[in-house]
Order: sequence, then C-alpha cells, then structure tokens
Amino acid sequence: MRRIISIIKKETVLFIAAVFAVISMIFIPLGVQYFSYIDYSVLGILFCLMVVVAGLKKLGLFDFLSQKLLIRTKSLKFLTVLLVSCVFVCSMFVTNDVALITFVPITIGIFALTGRKRLIFAVVMETLAANLGSMLTPIGNPQNLYIYSFYRLSILNFFEYVLPIGVISFIVIMGLILIFQKGDIEITLGQKIGLGNVKKPLLYYACLFLICVAAVIHILDFRICIAVVLTATLIVDRKLLKQVDYSLLLTFVCFFVFVGNLERIDAVKNALSLFLSGRVFIVSVLSSQVISNVPAAMMISRFTTDVRHLLLGVNIGGLGTPVASLASLISFKLYSKSEDSAPGKFLQVFTVYNVSISLLLCAIFLL
Repeated sequence: MRRIISIIKKETVLFIAAVFAVISMIFIPLGVQYFSYIDYSVLGILFCLMVVVAGLKKLGLFDFLSQKLLIRTKSLKFLTVLLVSCVFVCSMFVTNDVALITFVPITIGIFALTGRKRLIFAVVMETLAANLGSMLTPIGNPQNLYIYSFYRLSILNFFEYVLPIGVISFIVIMGLILIFQKGDIEITLGQKIGLGNVKKPLLYYACLFLICVAAVIHILDFRICIAVVLTATLIVDRKLLKQVDYSLLLTFVCFFVFVGNLERIDAVKNALSLFLSGRVFIVSVLSSQVISNVPAAMMISRFTTDVRHLLLGVNIGGLGTPVASLASLISFKLYSKSEDSAPGKFLQVFTVYNVSISLLLCAIFLL
C-alpha cells in the first residue's frame, strides 16, 4: 500500500487521468472504437522529441552552452537575466520541462556561491520563462504540439496567435528582473566543459531533431519520423529509450480515452459545447489551474473550434497554481531538494508572481 501511495504521489496527473478514463468507460463500453480516440501523431512525435533531447543532454550540450554563457559575471541582475533568457529560448526548442531540468540545477549551483541570495526569485523567473517561452513554438510544450496537430494549423497561423503575447511576456519578465533583482557578485565556474569528440554525434542528433520538426510542421509523415528515430536509437544508443517520460505518454492516452468517451455521450457533448460558446479562453485558463494545461487542452479541444482562444488560454493558464503546468512542479521539486531550501517561501513567491502575471496577460488579451 505504501508503494502504491508513493507511485500515486509521484504520478498524480497520470493517476487522475486514469481515474477519469475508467469512469468514462462505465458509460461507453470498451470496444475497437477506442483506438480511434488516440492521436497517434502527437504521441509519436512527442516520443521522438524526448529521445532526441535525451541524446543531446547526454552529450553534455546544455552544460556546455550554459558554461559558455556564464564564464564570468559580476552582476546578480545580469546573471539572472542571462539564465532566464536561456530558459526562455531553450524552452521553445527542447520543451519547458527539459529547459527547467537543465537550468534550475545550474542556477542552484551558481547561487550557492552567493549565499543563495535571491535564489527563489531567480528560479521562479525561470519557471515563468519556461512556461511562457515554450508557448512560442509548436514543439515548446505538449499542449502546443497537441493543438497544432489536432487543428492542423499552419505554422504562420500558429505564430500569428502566439507571437504578440509571447513578446509581451518576455518584456514583463525582463522588467521584473531589472526592477527587483539587485546586488553584485563575482562567479568563476570550475572545470571547463568541452564538447570534445561529440561533434559527429551532435550532428547526428541535430539531423534527428530536424526530422522531428519536419513531422511537426507536416512536411514529413509522423510514421516515417518514428521509424527513423526509433531505428537510429536502437542502433546507436538504445539506453536513451529508458529516459523517455512514458508516464506523460500514458497520461495522454488516458485523456484521449476520457475525452473520446465524453464526445459519444450526446447530452454531455451538447452541454459542454453550449457552455464553452464565447467562454473558451476563460474556461481554458481556469480549468488549467485545477487539472493542468495539457489535460485542459485535450478536453476542451473536442468541443470547440476556437483554436486561438484555446491555445492562448491553456498557455497563459500554465501560470497560477503549481499544478497548472507540470513544468512548474519540476522546478519546485528541484528547488525543494536543494540544500537549505524553503519550500513554503518558494510557494509564496511563486504564487504572487504567477497569479499577477497571469492576470496581467489575461487582461491584455481580453482588452
């Protein structure tokens, strides 16, 4: 029982998704139609991206780039701007959770040299940057990849929807850092990290990444992408397959089943469609606070054609509560495990800035 409880705590979102799926099965008996619920392209491309990013991380690319950027700095403000900017940009291409997994430990290590002064503020800003920066590309986070695939968006339409809010978000985050992060420090990083003999493997993973991007923007069939990435990984480094977040993929499957069954219950489908009319943005933001933005995107998408309001709603909705975005939970866990951490204070600072910026972006969008 303790082991079961431990697993539930570790995979809370997956557990909730599984419960929803099982409850929906009471109303719609299990059958072959369940296979039609699943968006295999989303699962396949997400799987491929996880494998490629795991390979790049194993090569030490992210550590190399971060050290190049942080060789020497004397200003706490400049250091924070640099780290947060890196997270914002990286989240567009390697997803928000990978950006935080990469940079939060680096940030904690660097700030340990300053007596941890203003560490919480820096990590909170990085979390905001990851959630808002990832909004700017279809591969930045799972909900974008899903919405982009589900609605068959063009890349130009996608950028048209997200670019204005994305730019404003970056300006707001940078403004907060320039105003509130103060102090002078001097940091010299330890042993120099080099890429050494990994240039050829780096080129190999870069090619695989481009294949994934081609599948995302519909240039290449996703089945070809899966075949190429999986075959190459089995030949070159099959251990990378162990680093894939299969719980996230399984969470997607559970919500596909839940939402697919809801669609087949006419009374529920009609009621939800009617309720969402003119309220997609607000419902997307609020539901993300409770069930996280990925499940919210999957659920609401089946009952509306208003892609712009849904896309921006679930991305802005990733701010607010710690569960609004899975990436936020990652940064909280990483900080909490660090030496002399203060989880309670972190949640206070996190809530103040997340709620404030969320309300600001909502107001800007609605006005």
